[in-house]
Amino acid sequence: MDRLLHVVMALSILLMILVLTSLRRAHIRVEYSVSWLGAAIALFILSLVHAPLVWLAGFLGLKDVPLALILLVFCVFLVVFYRFSVIISDLKDANIALTQRLAIVEFQLQSAHEERQN
Repeated sequence: MDRLLHVVMALSILLMILVLTSLRRAHIRVEYSVSWLGAAIALFILSLVHAPLVWLAGFLGLKDVPLALILLVFCVFLVVFYRFSVIISDLKDANIALTQRLAIVEFQLQSAHEERQN
């Protein structure tokens, strides 16, 4: 179990470094980096403290504590991915609305231009 916890700790540190580097280079926006940093910090803390994992494994009836960690990792990233799906859906709706508004403005401009020529 210690080896798995060390691997999770190393991966969470790597994720934090990657997110902070991407943030510094403006590859990711601050509001999106918060989710990834929160996930990385949560995994880092869980890899340091064994008691919550032992309790969760017992609560879920799992015999292996590393399986509880893998389940938590999956749940944390599932929440992050869900959050980004909501953000992408909102952006798509905003893009459609903006496209429709632009089409209306182009139509009005075209109509005004045709009226001037007549």
